[in-house]
Amino acid sequence: MSKIIDGKQIAKNIRMELKNEIKDLKNEGRVPGLTVVMVGNNPASETYVSMKEKAATEIGIDSKLIKKEEDISEKELLDLIDELNNDSAVDGILVQLPLPDHIDEKKVIESIVPDKDVDGFHPINTGRLFSGQEDSLRYEACTPLGIIRMLEREGIEIDGKNATIVGRSNIVGKPIAHLLLERHATVTICHSHTKDLKAETKRADIVVAAVGRPEMITGDMIKEGAVVIDVGINRVEGKLLGDVEFDTAKEVAAKITPVPGGVGPMTIAMLMENTVKARKYHGV
Repeated sequence: MSKIIDGKQIAKNIRMELKNEIKDLKNEGRVPGLTVVMVGNNPASETYVSMKEKAATEIGIDSKLIKKEEDISEKELLDLIDELNNDSAVDGILVQLPLPDHIDEKKVIESIVPDKDVDGFHPINTGRLFSGQEDSLRYEACTPLGIIRMLEREGIEIDGKNATIVGRSNIVGKPIAHLLLERHATVTICHSHTKDLKAETKRADIVVAAVGRPEMITGDMIKEGAVVIDVGINRVEGKLLGDVEFDTAKEVAAKITPVPGGVGPMTIAMLMENTVKARKYHGV
């Protein structure tokens, strides 16, 4: 039977540590500033933004939400981001995705200056990650970074382990692969064209499921004693399910994250961590 990795508690511990850092930054002259821009009224986005605002307020970040109607033009949105780029009180800018179809998400992401890109999606930040530039300022995407922090806090060895990532998105799959590579794991990335997915997951010491298909990874696909990280959030008949079939996987895995309460809280905690990092970089 697996040990359940309590993402909520780990995230809470990290937030409390950040809260103490923010007190020191306030004494130095200024708390971190985070501005979230949301376009339209997507219910899922509203929920995520509310959770981010609550976490920021709890630890002392100056968090602001700018809501715009769905019919905002791309130019108006880009002009708003330009204003935030030039506002010295704003350390981090987050544009909540998805955006309406008439707005080019890629263009919006690239319009945020890299040193305020606390989501870690700007090509310069991803480039610094993929090229291994640890000596430069860079922000890692919050979900992959949260997974790494979770593994570290649980005392899970990464060096030399076989890690299989199911999913190759730019937001989770590719960056978590690079973060694991930096920590000397042997990494396999699986996707829809993988010939024998079970063979790949079955030999992994660490499985990261980030494919967006409910309960795709079953217990018979997991090696005895493996660590299973479930990134999936799928709503099925009013219930939240992960990409892993939890009930069967927990019988063979050594450690496993639940859905909800696993990776999700860590993602928000890493947004807070990146915002504090941005404040330190920008100074008073």
